[in-house]
Amino acid sequence: MQQPQKIRTFLWYDGKAEEAARFYISLFADSRIVEVTHYSDAAPGETGSVMTVVFELAGQQFVALNGGPEFSFTEAISLQVDCDSQEEVDTLWEKLTADGGQEVQCGWLKDKYGLSWQIVPRGVLELVGSPDPKVSEPATRAMLGMKKLDVAALEDAVRQGSA
Repeated sequence: MQQPQKIRTFLWYDGKAEEAARFYISLFADSRIVEVTHYSDAAPGETGSVMTVVFELAGQQFVALNGGPEFSFTEAISLQVDCDSQEEVDTLWEKLTADGGQEVQCGWLKDKYGLSWQIVPRGVLELVGSPDPKVSEPATRAMLGMKKLDVAALEDAVRQGSA
């Protein structure tokens, strides 16, 4: 068995850890289920039911736990995905907001399990973080009005703002 990475993100679910992990690995290349453990008679969960799922997304390991309803996700933690194209942004956005997910603001969304994601096209951080206010200010104003980020629209806002 491969040595686990030293630090892994641990995600708490209410009975849907394996379902969520399988959904997530369907979205990203180089992703897989690494290990599934089950509750034993000595553990607090239902004997034989899934306790944890170790999975990789694009080579990054996560652990999903069926821990029960005591805790749920908040926006205080999110997974950021740096996308190579607008097409990738659009595809991930559609899949992650499907079946009860929700669009939030500025490239953020919640999936159907309540986990927050930031779907960010390459180039956005350079525009909004530019030291030139003629670039950063119109790009930031445009971004604040978006849910799903659109690089072409942000670039248009910069062009219009500096015209």
